[in-house]
Amino acid sequence: MSFLEKLTKPEAYIAQFEPSNLELQKPAKQLCWEFNQAQPNDVDKKSAILAKLFGTYNDTVFVEQTFRCDYGFNIHFHGMALINYNCVMLDTSPINIGAGVFIAPGVCLSCAGHSIDPQERIKGIITSAPITIQNGVWIGANSTVCAGVTIGKGSIIGAGSVVTKDIPAGVVALGSPCKVLRKVTEQDRIEKCI
Repeated sequence: MSFLEKLTKPEAYIAQFEPSNLELQKPAKQLCWEFNQAQPNDVDKKSAILAKLFGTYNDTVFVEQTFRCDYGFNIHFHGMALINYNCVMLDTSPINIGAGVFIAPGVCLSCAGHSIDPQERIKGIITSAPITIQNGVWIGANSTVCAGVTIGKGSIIGAGSVVTKDIPAGVVALGSPCKVLRKVTEQDRIEKCI
């Protein structure tokens, strides 16, 4: 199986780093640079760049500058999403982002990993696993979502969290490592305050 085949499969993998793999990153690096250099009000230009960058994209996806990723084609949006300032997505495996997802400033979604053994790490042994963010999720500022994690529908990840394991649907979770604090309930509605 080629590196590109491993990269795009929806399952975890282990691979040996090869300098030729960097060739696959060149288009994303160029497109990210163009996006980040675009005039803030040039919405059409930025949208055209993102349409080339992402594997699945639509005009209800809003990405603030600056944005960085490894490949781009491995990032898939499945509805409206807001990606705030300074987001990084290390898409060495597919990243699937559901509809109605809010990703706050400084968030990192990292499919990429390395061997724990130092000799293997020096040899370039890499690991990767997909990330899935289901519909209606809100990820708080400066949080990190690690390889292989699924965040369930409607859940909230508190600011500064490090998500190392799956989070179920409909909960508030936070911390390092991120743990479920409580369920989201009717008491959380704020419409009555308006």
